[in-house]
Formats: sequence, C-alpha cells, structure tokens
Amino acid sequence: MYLGLVTYNLAKDWDIPTIIEKCTTTGFEGVELRTTHAHGVELTLSPEQRRKVKTQFEDSPIQLVGLGSVFEYHSPQPEVVRQNIEGTKEYVKLAQDVGAPGVKVRPNGFPPPEAGVPREKTLEQIGLSLRECGEFAKDYGVEIRLEVHGPETCKLPHIHQIMENADHDNVFVCWNSNQMDVDESGSVEKNFNLVRDKIRLAHITELCREEYPWQELFSLLKTSGYQGFCLAEIPESPEPERLMRYYRALFKAYVGG
Repeated sequence: MYLGLVTYNLAKDWDIPTIIEKCTTTGFEGVELRTTHAHGVELTLSPEQRRKVKTQFEDSPIQLVGLGSVFEYHSPQPEVVRQNIEGTKEYVKLAQDVGAPGVKVRPNGFPPPEAGVPREKTLEQIGLSLRECGEFAKDYGVEIRLEVHGPETCKLPHIHQIMENADHDNVFVCWNSNQMDVDESGSVEKNFNLVRDKIRLAHITELCREEYPWQELFSLLKTSGYQGFCLAEIPESPEPERLMRYYRALFKAYVGG
C-alpha cells in the first residue's frame, strides 16, 4: 500500500509545484486533487493547460491518483441529477487529459422526508446514475470511485446497495474512514466486507484518533489484496511538512512498511 494526500484540507492552498515538492520532501507518493482548490485543475483548463498538468506529474516522483469531484446523484429533481451526470462525464474527460486514473464522486444524503421519496428509490437512482457514468468513463480508461459519504448514505449497507444497483465493472468504492464504519464491538470488519472486493481507493483521516480501529483497517486492506493508495485527508497545519513526516512515520508503523 502507498501513502498519498488529498488536497482537502491540508493542501487546499497549494499549487501543483508546491504539492509535488512537499509530497516528495516528506515521502508521500501520490495525490488526489479535490475540486475548488488552489491547484486549479478544473473543467475550465485549456487543452494546453491540461497537457502541462499531466507533464508536471509525469516528470515528478508523485503520482496523480485521481480527481476529487463533488458530483452527486440523490436529488429528487431529475434535471439536477442529469446535470451531475453530465458534469461527471466532463470531469472524466479532464481526468484522461491530465493523466488521472479515476474520478471520485459521492452520495450526499437522502432527500428530506417531505419530498416523499422512498430510500430504496434514491439508492436505485444513485446506482443507475453511477452505471451510466461508469460505462462512459470506461471508454476513457478512467474509473468512477464512489466515496463512502453523506448523512446516512455513508452507512456501508447503503453503499453496498448502491453498488449492487450500479452493477458495473468500472464503478468502485472509495473507503472514507468514517466513524459510522465502526460497529458496537469496535470493529469495521463487518462493514468492510460489504464492499471489500470493490475498494479502489482509501481515504484515511487522523491516525491518532484511537476510537477508529486503524490497525484492523490496514490488516483488512492487506488481506483483501488491496495494493493501492491510502490518502491522508487531514486539516491544514502551520507546520505542514512536519505534520506530514509524523503522519508518514505513523502510517508505516501501522502497515509494517
């Protein structure tokens, strides 16, 4: 497994050269570029600007692990869902242009009760939207990665049902290390097993957070055959490089690297 960084929030004010420099200096190996941040990798980039982004990473030791979008498909308004699907497709093109192998999307909760939409219908709608996006992205060599996210939708049984509804070999899961992963016994194993064969990316948060069973998570990832990135999604710091070095040391201690 490899250690990387999500630009949300530690690196939200860094441009690409700064991201590459700080990750290289501290031993991080990859990055997911979250939309709206200072790196500026957005749909508005020209073809030449996209090529420059790709070259910057290709000429560095840092891997561009993926792009982090905020596209979501739970709205009860069909036109809003369609806008998010079409936005995802444009983001897929951007990912291909800059050399990113995946695009992260998310569920972000259920419609309010007054909307009168059964939860099963929303889970189906999200799944079918993901299927369309996954089919489109496959032609571009880009994965769709569903973040375990949102009020209630972050519960792994719901994510499992969404993935069942999507039923596509180019739609994957981004584990998100939410406290809701942990059951009453303090374990994540039961919830992990609901998606273990679909995990393509893992977001990890504060490794000092003792209420989350990090050792168990990393063991489960290993035994599942996971060989991808674990991306630190941590708050900004006045001493980012010092924090990153400590974080890497703790990560290595947990994974035995």
